[in-house]
Amino acid sequence: MADSTTRNDFTSIPLLDFSLALSQTTKSLFISQLQHALINVGFIYLSNHPVLPHTSRLLPFIPKLFTLTQEQKNKTAMVNSEHFLGYSKLGGELTKGKVDWREQWDFATKHTCRWKKGDPDYFRIWGPCQWPEEELLPGFREALEAYLDAVQDLSYQFSSLVAESLGLGPDGLAKFYDKDEFMQHRAKIVKYPVPPEGGEGQGVGPHYDAGFLTFLLQASEHQGLQVQNLAGEWVDAPPIPGTFVVNIGKALEFVTGGVARATSHRVLSPRGDTPRYSVPFFQNISLTIRLSDEVMQFPPEILNLRDERGDVAATDSVNFTEFNKEPSGKVNLIGRVKSHPDVGERHYPALFKEIFPNGFHGKGSAY
Repeated sequence: MADSTTRNDFTSIPLLDFSLALSQTTKSLFISQLQHALINVGFIYLSNHPVLPHTSRLLPFIPKLFTLTQEQKNKTAMVNSEHFLGYSKLGGELTKGKVDWREQWDFATKHTCRWKKGDPDYFRIWGPCQWPEEELLPGFREALEAYLDAVQDLSYQFSSLVAESLGLGPDGLAKFYDKDEFMQHRAKIVKYPVPPEGGEGQGVGPHYDAGFLTFLLQASEHQGLQVQNLAGEWVDAPPIPGTFVVNIGKALEFVTGGVARATSHRVLSPRGDTPRYSVPFFQNISLTIRLSDEVMQFPPEILNLRDERGDVAATDSVNFTEFNKEPSGKVNLIGRVKSHPDVGERHYPALFKEIFPNGFHGKGSAY
């Protein structure tokens, strides 16, 4: 277990000003700050980013999305979608055996499913969204699609900065993405209600994200997000208006040999009288790439910084063990079936039976 007094441990999440990366006179400062955050923290706040106008447009729709009737929500239930997109009811998932007290919609960037007969099943997990009827929320689809497009653009720009900060050059991570028509990135719009009296208050239990980068919009003023430091202590990441919380996923940690750090995190249910809202955006990588085949070469000074960090304390977080043997898309599909067995049983019966040979009678185990 790491020593909590190590000089590289953290007790707060660093705040980086994205505008610094856009000027040649200040870019080196941003790269230095990003390097420290990637290696030692795995989480940052990102301010002055270009998505802010789209954020302002989207925010008013978020509470309204959850005021739709249950019948209206059920028309777009995720179980109807082989792409794992759509509505999930309150309490429909577990993490580490406990119910995640959240209600959510899964959306994604625009995409035409590439799967055809004979292709691997995991090509089917990317495809078109299910949307509430336009007359129920006029303007919502247009606002969300514009927002997702803007975050997608930012995610690629930020990925290039990540590569530079790790000594790989601006195109050092480009090989992990496919052509635009073969890429899709996912997002959730999540409501964390105030739990019933006496409830344990697990919005979502300890976990890691699977992909490369996550861009989280904390869409209400409630605290609840917590990040686990090197010593295993929980550090609050309260909302800061006008920022994204950006964190590293397990896929990026894997391909960098642990140089970039994926960090365990959780969400506590809100206290008080109003729910917490958030919008995580998960940047994906190519479905076909096999991460174990990719060997990254880092400058010695970067490897030294990783080694100086120290070991990470053991965590209870849900992990991903398939990256060392399966293509990224298969890892993604396995995770989705584990998280949403009802979708898996309907649309991927062979994989469902492999994962749940005796059937499944509970709730999904979330990321």
